[in-house]
Amino acid sequence: MIKFTRHFLKKLEDLLSDLGFLLRYEKGNFQSGYCLVENRNIVVVNKFLDTENRIQVLLDIIPKLEHANAQTLTPKSRNLWQQVLAGQWENAAVEEEANPPAP
Repeated sequence: MIKFTRHFLKKLEDLLSDLGFLLRYEKGNFQSGYCLVENRNIVVVNKFLDTENRIQVLLDIIPKLEHANAQTLTPKSRNLWQQVLAGQWENAAVEEEANPPAP
């Protein structure tokens, strides 16, 4: 099971950077919490989201990136990228919500 921590958020931010995308946190009228700038490798995420929601947004964005350059990824980044594309994180988050840890 994954934990949505700042450390995991940093891994996703680094992955976007390795894929050749600039990630910016800014305020705006985002319906979905993020915006992909057309014809540019820029991802803008609502800066008012908390860590967990930022992670959810990045997990939603990464599979949709059309201009991603996977050739430049390190082996660790490539592994994370493949796991995100496979949707393994989303399933773990849903499972965690359905079965909260016992006190």
